[in-house]
Amino acid sequence: MEVRRIEMFLAVAEHQGFTRAARAMFISQPALSQCIAELENDLGTELFYRLGRRVSLTPAGEALMGPARLVIRDLEEGKRAVRAVTGLVAGRLDLCCLPSLAADPVAPLIGSFRRMYPKVLVAVASPRDSADLVRQVREGTCELGITDACDVPKGMGTRPLVTQELFAVLPPGSRFANKSMTIKELSGLPIVSTPKNTYTRDIVDGAFSEAGVTGQFVVVSEQRDAIAPLVLAGAGAAVLPGPLAVSLATHGAKVLGLRPKLIREVVVAHRSARLSPAAQAFVSAIDDFRA
Repeated sequence: MEVRRIEMFLAVAEHQGFTRAARAMFISQPALSQCIAELENDLGTELFYRLGRRVSLTPAGEALMGPARLVIRDLEEGKRAVRAVTGLVAGRLDLCCLPSLAADPVAPLIGSFRRMYPKVLVAVASPRDSADLVRQVREGTCELGITDACDVPKGMGTRPLVTQELFAVLPPGSRFANKSMTIKELSGLPIVSTPKNTYTRDIVDGAFSEAGVTGQFVVVSEQRDAIAPLVLAGAGAAVLPGPLAVSLATHGAKVLGLRPKLIREVVVAHRSARLSPAAQAFVSAIDDFRA
C-alpha cells in the first residue's frame, strides 16, 4: 500500500466524510474517492460504509486503523531521525497520561522538557482509563503513556518515573487527633472513590482485604476530577496521591498518613519499537527530572 493512500484513508476516517477529508488533504473529492476505491480494490474489501455525505468504518476499516497509524508514525519517526542527525532540534511529541497524574508529575516534567527543547510541540491526550492509555500507545495514537506500573502489559517498554505515597484525605473540620491512621481506622470512615478496577481503588481494596476489613464506599464516581471537590464538600474521605493531598490541605482538608504505607509506582510506557528523537529526549530528561 502506498503511504499517500494510507494518509487519505486516515483522513476520511477521522473526518467521517470525503468532502471534509479532501479539503483537509488539499485535493479534489473525486481524486480522493478514486484513491480510496483503489485501496479497497487492493485489499479486496470495502473500508467504509457510504451514508450520504457521511461515512463510517466497516469492520475491515476498523482493523486497518491501528496498523495505518503505526505506518504513518514510523514514517514520521524516520523523518525526525534524519532531521535530528542533520542538527534540526524540533518535532512533535504525542503522549497521554492518567488524569490523576496530569498535575503531578506530568506537568513539571513537561515544563522541564520544554525548557530543554523549546521547539518541540508536546501534545497531551487524556485517556478514559489505563486500558485506553495502553491501547493508544499500542496503536500509535500516542508514543508515550504515563501510568501506573502494574497497568502496563508484558511486551511494552517502561521507564520508572516517580513513586507516590497515598494519603487519607478527610473533609475540612474532621476530628482526628493523630497524624496518621491505620487501614482499619480508614475502613470505618465513609469513603469517596473511583469504581472498582481503577488503580487507586484496587490498592485500597487490597489493603482492606489484607487487614480483614471492608470499606464503606459511599460515593463512587467515574469522574476522577470530582473526587477532590467531593471531599472538600464533606461527602466523605478519600485516598489520594501526595501532591493532590497537599493541595487539598491548603483548602482545609485534613491529610493523614496511612499505616502501613500505600505506594503507587508511576512509569512512562512505550512500544518496543524505536522511539522518535523527541520521545528519546523526553525519556532521557526523566533522569534530570528525578535528580
